[in-house]
Amino acid sequence: MFKKLFRQDENILNSELAEDLPIPRHVAIIMDGNGRWAKKRFLPRIAGHKEGMDVVKRVTRYANAIGIDVLTLYAFSTENWKRPTDEVDFLMKLPVEFFDSFVPELIEENVRVNVMGYRENLPDHTMRAVEKAIADTAHCTGLTLNFALNYGGRSEIITAAKEAVKELVSEGNSADDLTEDMLNNHLMSSGLGDPDLLIRTSGELRLSNFMLWQLAYSEFYFTDTHWPDFSKEDFLQAIIEYQNRSRRFGGL
Repeated sequence: MFKKLFRQDENILNSELAEDLPIPRHVAIIMDGNGRWAKKRFLPRIAGHKEGMDVVKRVTRYANAIGIDVLTLYAFSTENWKRPTDEVDFLMKLPVEFFDSFVPELIEENVRVNVMGYRENLPDHTMRAVEKAIADTAHCTGLTLNFALNYGGRSEIITAAKEAVKELVSEGNSADDLTEDMLNNHLMSSGLGDPDLLIRTSGELRLSNFMLWQLAYSEFYFTDTHWPDFSKEDFLQAIIEYQNRSRRFGGL
């Protein structure tokens, strides 16, 4: 269904995406601007989050259609608990509605759901929705739709370092034997690979504690477009920009 939907505008793909240049294997997105989008329309902030959920579905379809392997979306940070209680409560209910309506389509299109973050701190209803979506799509082997939910980059690095050192000590080694590969293996994104491209919407130019280790050599793309207005054309423009960059990873 994803590819069928996307073919309605396949001329955009054919005319703008370069077939002879690589597309990013892993795309990460900081979905920013829901509240500002709502404020401009004199709507409550939760209306922006609701609209943003529909954009997640569309962007997932786009990513799947052009062959991206991993799509990581920053859904809720460890700092977002500081927001007003009614907004947090609404955000914690969104995964229930999202997965209930979208998982059947994800299964049909072979998309696997993954969630990274401190799940133990999520409300029970959110946790149940997350775990069910992961279990229901566990057999899928196509695009991995990875949500960063109750996620913080600094906390992740600390947690991974502690776990890696514990493993070293249990094997009779010392913390001095810690390597980047060992730490990588204990990150929440282990097995997904580092993002090739980071997209942030709504004009902000910062990482906001998102995948601090993994984004070391990612390409960054910033747009002033608020997330609820983020379109297929916006997404493709980010991919085209990526295709026209030279990635040297510190070399020449």
